[in-house]
Amino acid sequence: MGNQKTRGLRGSALEELINMTNEQYLEQDLALIQKVPTPITPINIDKESRHITLAYFDHKSTVDYIGVVQGIPVCFDAKECSYDTFSLQNIHPHQIRFMEKFEQQGGISFLIICYNHRDEIYYMPYRDVRRFWDRALAGGRKSFRIEEIDITYEMKPRGGFLVPYLDMLQKDLDSREE
Repeated sequence: MGNQKTRGLRGSALEELINMTNEQYLEQDLALIQKVPTPITPINIDKESRHITLAYFDHKSTVDYIGVVQGIPVCFDAKECSYDTFSLQNIHPHQIRFMEKFEQQGGISFLIICYNHRDEIYYMPYRDVRRFWDRALAGGRKSFRIEEIDITYEMKPRGGFLVPYLDMLQKDLDSREE
C-alpha cells in the first residue's frame, strides 16, 4: 500500500530539473515544451484543505512532455534509474506506440534517462529505444545496460541549463540527415 502513494512521484527530481530547463528555453524563445498532466479521478478530498488525498489514474498517459522546438514537434519521457541496468518495464507499450506514431508524423521522440547513482543524464533517441524494445520482443534482454547506450548523448549542465537537451536534439537531427 505504501508503494501506491510514492509510485506517482518517481522521476519527480528529474522532472523538476527538466521543468526548470523548459522555463529557460521558453524565456529565451528556444522552445515551447509542456508537461503532460496525468489524468486522475479523485476518490477522497480533504474538505478543509481541499486537497486530494486518494485518487486513481483515469487512463494511460502518453509521454511526460510534448511541444515544439523551432518548428519541430517533439515529445519525450523522463525516466530515472538507480542501477546500471535499465529495465524496459519502465517503458510502456502505449508510450512506444505513441512515440512511433509521433515520429511517423514528422516529430522527434526521445527519452531522457537519469542514472541517479552515477549522477548522469542521457538523451536517448527513439531509434535506440526502439532497438532495445524490439530486441526484447524478439526474446532478447528485457533491459539494456549503460554500456549499450551512446555516451556521446550525455547531458551535463551547460550555459545555465540543467538538462540541456536541445543540444542533443540537434545532434539527433544531424544524425538523421547523414
